[in-house]
Amino acid sequence: MVTNSDAQTGPARGASNKAATETKSRGKMKTGTLSRIAVVVLAMTFAVSTASAQLNSGAQTIALNANLTESLTLNLSANAVNFTLAAGTAANPGSTNITATTTWVLRPGRTAVGVYAYFASAAAALTDGVGDNIPSSAFFIADNGGASTALTNTVAFGGANAGYQMANVAITGANKNSSRTDVMAFNINLTGGTLPQLPANTYTGTLNIQAQATP
Repeated sequence: MVTNSDAQTGPARGASNKAATETKSRGKMKTGTLSRIAVVVLAMTFAVSTASAQLNSGAQTIALNANLTESLTLNLSANAVNFTLAAGTAANPGSTNITATTTWVLRPGRTAVGVYAYFASAAAALTDGVGDNIPSSAFFIADNGGASTALTNTVAFGGANAGYQMANVAITGANKNSSRTDVMAFNINLTGGTLPQLPANTYTGTLNIQAQATP
C-alpha cells in the first residue's frame, strides 16, 4: 500500500540517491586523477634524479717527489787579520775580530755540528819563509768572548796538535735546520820558547775555519 506520503517522497528519494551516486562517482574520479598525477610526478622525479646522479671516472695518479738537500755552510765576515808584533810580548792582538756563521740543514741521524779552527802544521802556523816560524801554540783565539785558547789540539781537520774546536752543537729534532755564530778575537804570544828571539821579518800563515756534521 502506497500512501500519499510515499508517493510524494519517492521522486525526491530517487533524486537524492542519484545525486549521491554522482557525487561518489565524481569523488572516485577525482581520487583516480590525483593518483595518476602523483604517479606521473613520482616518475618525473625519479627520471630527473636518475639524470642528475653523479658519474665518476676512474682515478689517475700523479707521483710527487720533493727533495730538501742536506747542506752545511760556513761564512766569514772577513778574510784577513793583521798583527803588529812586539818582540817578547804576550799581547799582540789582531787588527779585527772575525765572525764565522755556520748554517745547516741536516738529515735524520746527524748528532752534532762542530766548528774548528786549525793550521796545517803545529810547528809553523806563521813563517817568514826562511826558517823562522811562529808555532800554533803561540796563536790564540777567544771565541764569543770566552777564554783565549791556543791551537794545540788534534781536531777533525789540519795538522796534529794544531787545532781548536770552538763549538760542538748537539743536534736534536728542534735544531736540524739552524745556525750559530762564532766571534773570534786573535792574539799572538811571543813569550814562549825561542820566540822572544824571533827575528824581525814579515810572518804569514793561513788559519782555516771549518764545520763538520757528524752522524
